[in-house]
Formats: sequence, C-alpha cells, structure tokens
Amino acid sequence: MKGALRGVQRAVSNLLARAVVTGLNTASKCQMLQVDLLANEQKENVEHLEPYGFTSAPLAGAEGVAVFPDGDRSHGVILVVADRRYRIKGLKAGEVAIYTDEGDSITLKRGNTIELQTKNLVANMETCAFNATEKITLNSPLVEATKDMKAGGDMSDKTSSMQTLRDTYNDHDHEYDDGTTGTPNQEM
Repeated sequence: MKGALRGVQRAVSNLLARAVVTGLNTASKCQMLQVDLLANEQKENVEHLEPYGFTSAPLAGAEGVAVFPDGDRSHGVILVVADRRYRIKGLKAGEVAIYTDEGDSITLKRGNTIELQTKNLVANMETCAFNATEKITLNSPLVEATKDMKAGGDMSDKTSSMQTLRDTYNDHDHEYDDGTTGTPNQEM
C-alpha cells in the first residue's frame, strides 16, 4: 500500500513546478521556452500557452508556472510567466497595466483614464483613432505631425488662441502721419 501511495504522491508532486526562463524561441506557432526547474532540472522547448490576443517575449530570469499533465515531466506547458524585476508597483484595485523592461507602459487607471508612458510614440493615424469624451493630454517636449493637422474647434497656447489672433488681425488698422489705414481687405 505504501508503494502505491508513493507513486501517487510522486505524480501529484510532479504536476506543478516553478520555472525560471533561460531562453526562448518566438518563431514557432506556440512560443517555446527553455526553463530551469527546481533541483537544477532543465527543460527545453516547453510550450508557453499565452492568452488569446496577448504575447510577450520574456527575458531570461523571468519566472513561470510549469504544468505537467499526469505528473509526466517529459511534456509540460508553461501557463504563466511574470517578471517581478519590472512589474509596475502601486496600482490601485481594478487597474490594469502592460509594461516592458525599458519602462514603457500602458496603464488603465481608475476614473476612466489611460496613461501611456514611452520615449517615442508613433501612431499610424490612417488606422488609429484616439477617442476621449473629456480630453487628451500630450506631455512631451515636441509633438510632430508628418501630415496636415486640423481642428474642429479653436486652438490655443498659453497666451492666446487662433480665433483671438484672427479677430485681432481682421479688425486691426495702422495709424500713420496722414491718417489711419482701413482694416485688411482679406480676413485671416
């Protein structure tokens, strides 16, 4: 009886293992990882099952959970991979973020706010639309457009707006020694 229980105990203890990523192959249909398990057990070409619509290429040293059906260590899968070295800390309950080791992140914050952090944001505006019901804030030393820019309303900076400049130009005149000029004959 003890022998039968030992076999069951071994199978159960072999079902799950903590894994540390040591290499990867992202070229195959299912990403394949090379991992170190407990007790210096190394496995190559372990399938990394990722959620539909999401993929990542974990760095060496990232940690995961390996599952071995029936406790058979010859064929396992990695269900989840995380990297505590770069995880965003301090999220409030309900917030969600994606991030990289270089500091790029997209955080879905409380209050219906999405925060994007990066050095360079490139958006193909033919296929990309930003929709916000209140406002979009761009905090950058430079905003560059490679094509025309249009605004459905007024544009302004710290001191004035385009409409104020138009109104001033359209109503202005010049005084000189012989009198005053009329307002411009073409409006801005």
